[in-house]
Amino acid sequence: MQQDHREDGQVDLFLPQLTALPLRDQRETMERPFFSLSKRKRLKPIDYVSPDRKITVHVSANSEYGLATIYDLDILIYCASVLIEHKRRGTNDIPQTLHVVPYDMLKTLKREVGGRAYDLLGNALDRLQSTTVKTNIRSGDAVETTFSWIDSHSQLKDRAGNVRGMRITLAKWFYEGVLMEGGVLAIDPAYFSLTGGRERWLYRVARKHAGGAGNDGFAISMPTLFEKSGAEGDYRRFKFEMTKIARENDLPGYSLDIELRDDAEPLLRMTRRDRGSSDEGKPSPALPAAPAAKEKTPDEPLIAFPSSGHISHSAFGAIARANLPSPQRDHGLVGDDFRSFLRQREIAFDAKNITQIFATFCSKQRPAS
Repeated sequence: MQQDHREDGQVDLFLPQLTALPLRDQRETMERPFFSLSKRKRLKPIDYVSPDRKITVHVSANSEYGLATIYDLDILIYCASVLIEHKRRGTNDIPQTLHVVPYDMLKTLKREVGGRAYDLLGNALDRLQSTTVKTNIRSGDAVETTFSWIDSHSQLKDRAGNVRGMRITLAKWFYEGVLMEGGVLAIDPAYFSLTGGRERWLYRVARKHAGGAGNDGFAISMPTLFEKSGAEGDYRRFKFEMTKIARENDLPGYSLDIELRDDAEPLLRMTRRDRGSSDEGKPSPALPAAPAAKEKTPDEPLIAFPSSGHISHSAFGAIARANLPSPQRDHGLVGDDFRSFLRQREIAFDAKNITQIFATFCSKQRPAS
C-alpha cells in the first residue's frame, strides 16, 4: 500500500517540528464503534445503528490487513494534533497531506523507537488505508459518506534505507472533521499508556461525555455501552470486563462507578476526577496570591491568564463556563485560541483587564456544533 522514496534532496521537508504537541482527538469518533478494540486481526465488520435509528456506522475490513484498531487510531490522533497546531499558529491553507517525522510521532505516542517500530507503523497505516467506513453520523439521514481513514501514505528513505519521513494524506472526512468548529477535544497523554483496547475506548467515551458534565458526570446503561463499543463477543463478557475496569478505576482523569438497579441492567457512571490536573496531563497553573505586604489596587490584574495548559480548573474556566454560548466549545481549544489572539495583538498574559478581555472573547465565540 505504501510507496518508498529515496530522494535525499527531499529529506529537509521532514524537519522535526513539534516537541510538546498538545494532543487532540476527533470528537465524532469518540463514542461510536469505528475501530476494532483488539490487537488481533479482525475481519468481522462493525455494524451500528443508534437507538433512534438515525445514525449508522458500518466498518469493513480488507482481508489482507483486517480492521483498523484503536491502537492504529493513535496515528490519527497525532495527525489531528498536528492539524490543530497548524490552526493555532494561523497557517494558511492547512495541508491535508502531512509530512511526518516517524521518530517524533513514535515518541509522542509513547512507543519504542527502532526498526521494528517503523514496521509496525507501516502496518498500522496499511490498516487505516484499507479499512472502509460508511456512516451518516455528520449529516443524519441526508447523506451517507464512504471513506478510508487515510487516502495514501508513503515513506521517504535515505540511501542507506533508513526511514527519514512519511507523507500521510488524510481522508477528507477526517480532515474536515478535525478542523470544523468544535471538532476536537484535548486528551491526556496518559491515554497512550493504557494497554487495553476497552480501556482506551472507555476513556474516549468518558472524555467526550463526562469532560464537561459537571459533578454528577455521565451515566450510560451497560447494554447501550455495549452497542456503542462494537466489541466482538457477547454482552455478558463485555459487562464482566467493564465491571473489572470500573473496579480498577485507573482511567486518567475520570472515575468509574457501577450503579446497580433492581429492575434493569446496571449503569456505568463516569465523572471527572478532581486532581487539579489538566486535560494535557500537566498541573494547572497556580493562581498567584496577592502579596500580603500591600493592598491590591484596581489597576492591577486579579489573575494572569495561563500561558499554557488547560483552563477548566482555573478561574478562567469559570469565566468560560459563564460566557461561552451553549453548547460550549471545549475549554482547552478556547484557551488555545485566546492565547493566539493575545499574541497576535501583542497583549500581555497579565494585562490589567485580562479577565474582561477573556470574558468578551468567550461571548463572541460560536456555539459548538
